[in-house]
Amino acid sequence: MIEFERVGVRYHDAPTPVLREVSFVVDEGEFALVAGRTGAGKSTLLGAVNGHVPQFTGGTLVGHVRIAGRDTRDHAPRELAHLVGRVGQNPLEGFVTDTVERELAYGMEQLGTAPRRMRTRVEETLDLLGIADLRDRPLLTLSGGQQQRVAIGAVLAAGARVLVLDEPTSALDPTSAEEVLAALLRLVHDLGTTVLIAEHRLERVAEYADRLVLLTGDGGVRNGAPATLLAGMEIAPPVVQLGAALGWRPLPVSVRQARRLAPGLRARLAGADPDQHPVPEEPAASLPGTSDGLLARRIEVDYGTVLAVRGVDVELPAGRVTVLLGRNGSGKSSLLWALSGAGRIDGGEFRVGDTDLTRAGVTEVRDHVRMVPQNAADLLYLDTVAAECATADRAAAQRPGTCRAILDALAAGIPGGRNPRDLSEGQKLALVLAIQLTGNPRVVLLDEPTRGLDYLAKESLRRTVRGLAAAGSAVCLATHDVEFAAQVADRAVVMASGEVIAVGSSREVLASSAIFSPQVARVLAPAEWLTVGQVVRALKAIGG
Repeated sequence: MIEFERVGVRYHDAPTPVLREVSFVVDEGEFALVAGRTGAGKSTLLGAVNGHVPQFTGGTLVGHVRIAGRDTRDHAPRELAHLVGRVGQNPLEGFVTDTVERELAYGMEQLGTAPRRMRTRVEETLDLLGIADLRDRPLLTLSGGQQQRVAIGAVLAAGARVLVLDEPTSALDPTSAEEVLAALLRLVHDLGTTVLIAEHRLERVAEYADRLVLLTGDGGVRNGAPATLLAGMEIAPPVVQLGAALGWRPLPVSVRQARRLAPGLRARLAGADPDQHPVPEEPAASLPGTSDGLLARRIEVDYGTVLAVRGVDVELPAGRVTVLLGRNGSGKSSLLWALSGAGRIDGGEFRVGDTDLTRAGVTEVRDHVRMVPQNAADLLYLDTVAAECATADRAAAQRPGTCRAILDALAAGIPGGRNPRDLSEGQKLALVLAIQLTGNPRVVLLDEPTRGLDYLAKESLRRTVRGLAAAGSAVCLATHDVEFAAQVADRAVVMASGEVIAVGSSREVLASSAIFSPQVARVLAPAEWLTVGQVVRALKAIGG
């Protein structure tokens, strides 16, 4: 169904090709996972499937990409629209109507589908994806998972036999992500739809994949079974890392497979105490910080039609990392924005140390609290990295070079003359975090900081966050990434419907959760282990 034959892509002014001599085949009805480091070329590869690369992006493509035998050199993207449907990270950006039913019909209208046939396809798609009850709902009122399923339905109703998805679960909570993946698997198994999906969170997808297309970072790809290619790879999900560390064969790619291999490991760990092998490790070097935490009481955020935060009490202790968990729409972002001084706050009070900030203006709050939003690039507006750093130094009344020094500690080697919009997601995050840390805040808030980051970039972020805590800052991050939460957090707070429903140590909250537990916890349940590193340290300590 999808054939790449010696494909190469080079963008104008780029020193090297993004893709080089890439050849692989994805058969009809396969679920193929595209993986690789940030910047390895995943989006370029996906864009080449329907001719978007290079016809809309520019650059030069050599070789051949064929979809159901049609060469993208000979067919414009619009001529392949009935075969290939693409769904991005943020479905709202691709919606062109206002309700679910209209969105499902829009693509067929553009293709000239007969009205009677259009109605039939809409009804079939609603039932197939389990969204019939959403027919008349405004798209803006849907959850993230519902929006993704509508976006998939829109291209499916138009007749797409190939679905191309770019990180479709990156902004979703675990339950919503499972709903989207279940819908995709039903299309694969029941309709023979071919799915090509790029994801950084391999722990969510690897077990479902028939094929892994692994971008090596030098323009090439490796193509084969997920268990084979992930063995020994730095980007492997935790369950694969655990199996590799213990020499399990065959190497598991799912929790179910790992649990079948784990009885002996559970027995060896039976006498060990997870608290004696804590997850967070103190870093060798620390970043600027202070020693006052944040205390909030009865916080409310009311948007008129929605009471997003309902009288929440929360404490962010100095020197600790607190992770904020909850499904999409639970109030996490609203709470963080309220505590940052830049969002609504309609009730309650909060203070940092002895400073009451309840009625303070945003400028005064920023002297104590800094926030990195979900899309870090929203805070970047100048033409060069150097200009962003210099402006941060002046705004914080710091010596010239302060922001640049912090940036180098977070991500060394970013050229000062580079346009911030040309940076990778990890580099953008590092730059925005450096800008915020230049003000030496007491409290640092991060909203979904791991979106778009691969495992190695997340490890760098983990060290940064732990460094802030070691230096005395109170750090709080809202995330759907339970694996990152397990790696970085001291404490966990779970929200639902605008309320706090659970508070405790990361081990207590994560290991006991049916939704937010990481892979290692699920493999070793009922014991409360969270990460591969924690297990390996325990085995070494007991001589295993």
